[in-house]
Amino acid sequence: MPSTTTRTITLTGPDAAGFANAQLGSDVLVLSTGRWQWSGWLDPKGRVRALLQVARLADDRFVLVPRGGDARTLAQDLGRFVFRSKVRIDVSGELHVSDGDAFGDGCAREDDSGTLSLGEGDASLRVGKNSGNDAWIARHIANGYAWLPDAALGTLLPPALSMERLGAVAFDKGCFPGQEIAARLHFLGGHKRHLRSARIEGSIALDEGQTLRINGKDAGIVLMQDRISQSPTTLVVLDDTMSQVETLDIGDARLHVISTFAA
Repeated sequence: MPSTTTRTITLTGPDAAGFANAQLGSDVLVLSTGRWQWSGWLDPKGRVRALLQVARLADDRFVLVPRGGDARTLAQDLGRFVFRSKVRIDVSGELHVSDGDAFGDGCAREDDSGTLSLGEGDASLRVGKNSGNDAWIARHIANGYAWLPDAALGTLLPPALSMERLGAVAFDKGCFPGQEIAARLHFLGGHKRHLRSARIEGSIALDEGQTLRINGKDAGIVLMQDRISQSPTTLVVLDDTMSQVETLDIGDARLHVISTFAA
């Protein structure tokens, strides 16, 4: 089975750190060279345009790994906010995402071939030209690390993707797009959809981006699936009204909820 692919976005220049910090939800300025963090780019209404892993490989060089979506469109849209900032935005060719060896949690490095490794402690995520397999997906589903299908882009608010838990939004670093909505949800709560991992039971596979309809109502969306394991798992955003039900019937498939992730 071919591996997942993406394109990275590189920000370089003396204003790269400030530009990234002004646009992204995380506190980019605290990121040390050789480290990575979760982040996201929100629209003015607080909806998640992109979920990102951001690595700082030099004082003035940041590599953004979009977890789903079109990096070229994302880079073009980011470019509209450069104005007089001294920052250059480049997009890579198509790269493969695959499992990597154990590497310090939060550490980031790039080898001579240009392969980026993002440490997760007992494993790592590799992004490079060489193909691999999607064995990392099961681990990311178990940890609540979403990869967004096109149908989810621009539709979900940060609590639905557990972004505060990941540190992908920070409320003490100054303004960023969508901050007002994200902060309101943080301080007042009230969002009724959250991230959940589930085991798939039944003969019909679900599709990434598929709307989950339960009793005729829209109850959530499928984000990603592990199609390799004998016991397939999936990561979904699910309405909180379903939180008390361990097994959900969805057409000819069933979902057995394993974990619910905090906002």
